[in-house]
Amino acid sequence: MRDRSAAFQSQQHQSCIGGQAQRLQAVDFFNVLTGPELLESTEAQLPEHRERQYPPTVTLAMFLKQALSADRSCQKTVNGWIAQCVAEGLKAPSARTGGYSRARFRLPTQMVTTLARASGELLAQRAPTGWRWRGRTVKLGDGTTISMPDTPENQARYPQPCTQARGVAFR
Repeated sequence: MRDRSAAFQSQQHQSCIGGQAQRLQAVDFFNVLTGPELLESTEAQLPEHRERQYPPTVTLAMFLKQALSADRSCQKTVNGWIAQCVAEGLKAPSARTGGYSRARFRLPTQMVTTLARASGELLAQRAPTGWRWRGRTVKLGDGTTISMPDTPENQARYPQPCTQARGVAFR
């Protein structure tokens, strides 16, 4: 029997996190990247760069915001950064997306992966115990794109979903 209360709480939790992610601004990510917990890691990963409209930390912060937004367009991301700059009394950057796109392209993959791992570890350490499933840390792997031979052994171990028509399979 399914625990409806737990399922409802999980839905509420997901909705709450989704709402919080939508309210975040790129500057919030920038503040995390340059905050005391990650500053050393961030500085160690910074590539040599000129002072441009979109330095690596700003670009990465904007990219994180873009990835979590419902509208993942570059234009929406640049417009949000312009609004933030104006709100802080800074000169508004250009509304064209080319500079941001080129800056994103210049981000070293190593920098992004290292800081993603470091921030993930930081988040995991700070996660409230109530967020854990039965007190345990949960790690997910998405295997939805896996393909394997349609052998009797695989059919026994991984049966077809009930929504799939009988006899339909890879050969």
